[in-house]
Amino acid sequence: MAERRSWFFFFIACAVSVWGAKAEFKFTVPVGKLFTYELMRETFQNDFEPLSKLYAGNLYDDPIIFKCKLQNFPDLPEWIRFTQRHPYDNGFLYGTPMVPGKSIIEVWAVNKRSYQTTRQIVVIKAVEEKILPYQAEFFIKLREIEKVLPPAVQSEIKADLQRLWNTEALEIVNITNALDRGGRVPLPLAGHFEGVYVKVGSEQYFSNCLLKVLNPEHSRQCSGADKGAKVKVPGECNFCSIPSNCITWCKTQLFDLSNPTPAPPAPTMGSGIMEEGGDFDPPESPPSRDYFPDYIVTVIVPLIIAIVLCVLLAYVMFCRREGVSKRNAKTNQFQLYHHHTIHDNADELRNMAADRSGPPPLSTLPMFNYRTGERAPPLQSDSIPLILAQQEPHSDPQPR
Repeated sequence: MAERRSWFFFFIACAVSVWGAKAEFKFTVPVGKLFTYELMRETFQNDFEPLSKLYAGNLYDDPIIFKCKLQNFPDLPEWIRFTQRHPYDNGFLYGTPMVPGKSIIEVWAVNKRSYQTTRQIVVIKAVEEKILPYQAEFFIKLREIEKVLPPAVQSEIKADLQRLWNTEALEIVNITNALDRGGRVPLPLAGHFEGVYVKVGSEQYFSNCLLKVLNPEHSRQCSGADKGAKVKVPGECNFCSIPSNCITWCKTQLFDLSNPTPAPPAPTMGSGIMEEGGDFDPPESPPSRDYFPDYIVTVIVPLIIAIVLCVLLAYVMFCRREGVSKRNAKTNQFQLYHHHTIHDNADELRNMAADRSGPPPLSTLPMFNYRTGERAPPLQSDSIPLILAQQEPHSDPQPR
């Protein structure tokens, strides 16, 4: 009995594995409405380790990354975007279709622990529907894109905007990351967020609070906000229940699509055959051009500047030099003699280094007079130092 139960669990695990790898999800999205699909890590974890989870009882929480693309193409459609912040976070496919059509998305999940892969097919069918005539876009500063896409957070934001619009018939049209709109990457510190743009639409006309965005006073306050001034939000229009969902009034925009501008007429297509009459008259050759001014500007002028710089450098290097004789005349004689003595001694030591068998230098001999070069005969006793030691007080001086 136990063996039959083991085989039963084994077949169930294999069936779940095959079904999960070939899962196909179908969605129908109206044109002009937001589509959001959350890629759950738990679902793909079941595809990776079904046998271990059902038969052996092992539970894993592996890092998983998602790769999404259009079937038979390397990238996603232009209206679909994908985001996943971390391998331990869920991924999101989101976007707003603008034309009807069908898109088949392949989602590949890669297990970073075992390097297993599994695939999921997402079929999105965009159907034609009337575009909402009145739309408004709001900027939420204290949010990031993956924190807004979950349905619960969208419901919270939608509830605040419904009170602001004073209607329940409100739909989220699009959600865009601020980085995709030219925003800067925030500092990696607490309290700094990327920000998101949320666009909503409705069949009902804008409320009085939203129409205040079009007032000149609002534009004047927002222009002063760029210089550091604070924007006063109307008290009766503050419907922010959660601080992180509060909108930025200066970045609010209204769109009235009830009277769309007509498209320009299509160009009239001709037969493509040239009409009879007249011969082809090729254009004449362009008139001759005088290149001498260009030659002066590009060659002569730089050459003159180079010559002037060379003359100036030569004057500074040669005509402004002080000269050795003039410098020696301004130098103190004692200092100059000391300088020459150092040079002479250095030259003598260099000569000795070339020939070590030569006589010792005069500067190293005892009783050498460095002024006259004369050398006194050495004393009989070598125990007398060249410089007499300082005598103790009350001692007999040496005989002179």
